[in-house]
Amino acid sequence: MGEARGLLMVVEDEPHIAELEREYLKAAGYGVHVESDGLAALASVKRLSPVLIVLDVGVPGIDGVELCRRLRAQEDWTPVMFVTARDDEVDRVLGLELGGDDYLTKPFSPRELVARVGSILRRHHGPPTLAPLSLGQVVLHRDSRRVEAGGRPVELTPTEFDLLAELVASPGRVFSRPQLLASVWGQADYGQQRTVDVHVAQLRAKLGTACPIRTVHGIGYRADDT
Repeated sequence: MGEARGLLMVVEDEPHIAELEREYLKAAGYGVHVESDGLAALASVKRLSPVLIVLDVGVPGIDGVELCRRLRAQEDWTPVMFVTARDDEVDRVLGLELGGDDYLTKPFSPRELVARVGSILRRHHGPPTLAPLSLGQVVLHRDSRRVEAGGRPVELTPTEFDLLAELVASPGRVFSRPQLLASVWGQADYGQQRTVDVHVAQLRAKLGTACPIRTVHGIGYRADDT
């Protein structure tokens, strides 16, 4: 059943880690293509069109950060799960210009990798239902997962879209970071709360003055049109 859930690309230059990731992801029903070099991976993404990339930051050729930057510059918004060697790389790999969807820090449980991948893909390929959402100058077309801000189209990653939709769907409601982690990422790990802040910063950078997200100091975020 290897291709039943779509083809994933694993970009990892440590063979034992790549093989472990391949083994667990294939057991979960995915097809898996492995690359150990960033430049080779860039070419393979264009050729194979994977549904998601599991991307180690420290691969040779071009590193994972540069690989993701080049994909986004080419308007390729394939979901990216970053794998980092150090926790202090998190801001870098989820930086404003990159649009990474999630990350894991080594060492990690391969079962957690499978769960995170599944969560990202469920958000990205959710059922095309529901009417558009709008707040202020922002309109979210949930069926096609398109966003307009001030009348202009804005490209968002699947995670950015779901975070914005969660907030805009309940204008004025204050969400704590753990609540957003649970509802958008499908987890409530208090150690991952910085992920929410980084994605909010990405949304603000992309939406500009039309962004409806407000910080509620000491608690979290809300969306309104004031």
